[in-house]
Amino acid sequence: MPDDTSDYRDVFLRDVALLDVRAPLEFCRGAFPRAVNLPLLDDRQREQIGTRYKNAGQEEAIRLGLELATPAIRAQRLQQWLAFREQNPDGFIYCFRGGLRSRTTQQWMREQGADYPLIVGGYKAMRRFLIDELDRSAAQVALVCIGGLTGVGKTRVLRKLKNHVDFEGLANHRGSAFGRDALDTQPAVIDWENAVSIAFLRHRERYPRGPVFVEDEGRRIGRVGMPDSLFRALLRAPRAILQLDIEARIELISEDYILHGWPAYQQAYGDAAQKEFSDFVLDNLARIQKRLGGERYCKLRRCFTGALQDLFRHGTAESFHDGIRTLLEEYYDPMYRYQLECKRPEIIFEGPEAELLEWAENYGAG
Repeated sequence: MPDDTSDYRDVFLRDVALLDVRAPLEFCRGAFPRAVNLPLLDDRQREQIGTRYKNAGQEEAIRLGLELATPAIRAQRLQQWLAFREQNPDGFIYCFRGGLRSRTTQQWMREQGADYPLIVGGYKAMRRFLIDELDRSAAQVALVCIGGLTGVGKTRVLRKLKNHVDFEGLANHRGSAFGRDALDTQPAVIDWENAVSIAFLRHRERYPRGPVFVEDEGRRIGRVGMPDSLFRALLRAPRAILQLDIEARIELISEDYILHGWPAYQQAYGDAAQKEFSDFVLDNLARIQKRLGGERYCKLRRCFTGALQDLFRHGTAESFHDGIRTLLEEYYDPMYRYQLECKRPEIIFEGPEAELLEWAENYGAG
């Protein structure tokens, strides 16, 4: 059994399992990709002990903790922890600071003949490490942004590249007004930052001088906000511009957002799927109403309302094509060209998918 560790780099590079014994509320605020929350204390117990500690000191808080840990609760916790250890023999325990809760967990397991190491410094130290490493990656890694007009398939191409970090995939959002999934599930900002930091850390370990391809993003991806150091690095990075003709872009958008989106809503919402999917399309259109202007917005709303009825009756997305064309040619394309002009990035490649993939392979090798 390994010793307790403060080698956070090794923990994240090896992708070891982590037994998080903090309270559920703490876990929801931020954790790590391989962490499983099996708390020593639930939220209410943690609050009680925190109050006792504040009012009467550590000794009294520990005494209250022992009172709350009834034999039934202790047996349940041990069963969960021992099962986790059995499934993850190379893992580690952590609490917030690597103090009382993780050491109590470790001791209870040891009394059952099951040693299990902990993370020295706990969540706080690991989080600090990943913040610093993300700043270091933003300063050191040679980023290349895959850019292009809306609907050219940037994410699809990005995922075919060996050396990439998928910001949108880790954020579970496509990064546009229509980008959320059926259940609108996104990680906490801290979870996203941790996952991105780990992804860059692993790249630096495997390809210390190689580029990392990322998608050209705004500062926000849905509800996830990008830290300043990373966003500044994106603004500085050169662009590889992916090109695709307008007809193919319309087909790709209708496939990604309509033909793939509708079944996901059916699975998630059952009998309420038509209402939920209609709200997804029309409410997101309403979010950009001011930028579209009143006349264009009303035209698009009528188009998408009729297209939704065709989709529900016949399972086809062709009726969306005219509206998608209008959005591309009159809204998204002019906005993208304006933003590109404002940023004035270095453009190191322009071309279709096959040429970009070949170029990227050679660029990475260099």
